[in-house]
Amino acid sequence: MEIKICGLTRVDQAVAIARLGVTAVGLVCVSNSPRYVAPAQQRALNQALADYPVWRVGVFARSPLPAIIEAVQGNGFNGVQLHGEESPADCQVLRETLPEVLLIKAIRVRSAASLGSIAAYLPWVNRVLLDAYHPHNLGGTGLAWDWQMLRNHGLNGSWWLAGGVTPENCRVAIAQTQPAGIDVSSGVEIAPGVKDLARVAQLLQEVAGH
Repeated sequence: MEIKICGLTRVDQAVAIARLGVTAVGLVCVSNSPRYVAPAQQRALNQALADYPVWRVGVFARSPLPAIIEAVQGNGFNGVQLHGEESPADCQVLRETLPEVLLIKAIRVRSAASLGSIAAYLPWVNRVLLDAYHPHNLGGTGLAWDWQMLRNHGLNGSWWLAGGVTPENCRVAIAQTQPAGIDVSSGVEIAPGVKDLARVAQLLQEVAGH
């Protein structure tokens, strides 16, 4: 089971979480987010994580593609998560420009119809991330969505579940939805961008015992 901890802001916490054995960490590159990490801190975090076998994912939304490419090439990311209204064509450009990068497209699930857009992205992305829809916030809301919508959808390929996943409910979430991985942010936080390392460890233990 792949596990991504998103919304990291502190070098010491990022290193500690990498040492716990997560698959990926996410740094939010969206300036109006409470978990935003400025470019200098992106570089510091990614440099500190470079010795660990973890995907260092920059999370972008409504960013021009050249800005995303510049951030990857200049700030040390080896993964990109698109959390806005990016098109399959946008994903194709990034795939062709950054072929070695783990490319993730987030889909905010408002209804079962939201799942219909997934197929168009699959040729270009490595993972699809299904997150809760919120009218104002792009992610990290702590809101769960109706996972039952996935029951009859027949999703194939590698996708991650996000939105309201916590150490307490992760086993149920995994059993109900059968994802390739989970993405957790607010579920292991003390405050936005400040993680509770004990809860991260608890999450990994629960997943391992699933």
